[in-house]
Amino acid sequence: MTGQGTGSGDKPKPASTVVLVRDAAAVDGGVEVLMVRRSAGMAFGASAWVFPGGKVAEADAEPAWDDHSDGSYDHYARSLRIAAAREVFEESGLLLATRGGEELTAEACMAFDGDRANVEAQPKLFLELVRGAGLRLTLDRLTPFAHWITPSFEPRRFDTHFFLVRAPAVQVARHDGREAVDHEWVRPADLLERRIRGEAKLMFPTRLNLEVLGRSANAAEVEAAALARRVVTVEPQVVERADGKVLVIPAEAGYGLTEERMGNVLG
Repeated sequence: MTGQGTGSGDKPKPASTVVLVRDAAAVDGGVEVLMVRRSAGMAFGASAWVFPGGKVAEADAEPAWDDHSDGSYDHYARSLRIAAAREVFEESGLLLATRGGEELTAEACMAFDGDRANVEAQPKLFLELVRGAGLRLTLDRLTPFAHWITPSFEPRRFDTHFFLVRAPAVQVARHDGREAVDHEWVRPADLLERRIRGEAKLMFPTRLNLEVLGRSANAAEVEAAALARRVVTVEPQVVERADGKVLVIPAEAGYGLTEERMGNVLG
């Protein structure tokens, strides 16, 4: 998730996060999710394994996107999805798009690698790239998955919409080497186990959403569950217990956990 946030108590900035899934290649099956590891120098979530994502840019709300993307959305809803597609491109090199109705090949996507840093620096260039290459973003494949708002005590706050999407079958992920210094296709349970062993750093929303992914046996089940699941907004609250502070989230969000000790929130 890129960019600077707002000060404590300020209005959170809109952001999008993308949960890219595919069927695991392992003999025993399962689902894999694309994770990127943030640079140690990042102000938000340094060194953590995260889903690709970042802030919505002004250019993501351009009305011109109506002519270069699928689906029917109001401009705010579309801007969230445009930001999702743009951030996936910047951080992983994957393009959630078609050309002439056909999926893009790995080679076709790699041809745009030189544009990724430019789009990161100037998000408006994403529209120019899509338009110039004759692409059409497949926003209708993005399924709402979760909605988290950063707690008010945090110095950087985001109003983050998580979207689930089946990863393009033939494209190859490539981290950008700047904000994302590594990437991995991994089964949720394996990454959660690495966290327990102290080998992987996960933010609280990432961990809980990985647990949700781990309930499904394959990518099709993940997608079906997401379509059937009601997205509940989660804005964690700090509550003082007799044995210390805990972060509380609504039970109806469906995570099977309603509170977590503050010391376990990041790590």
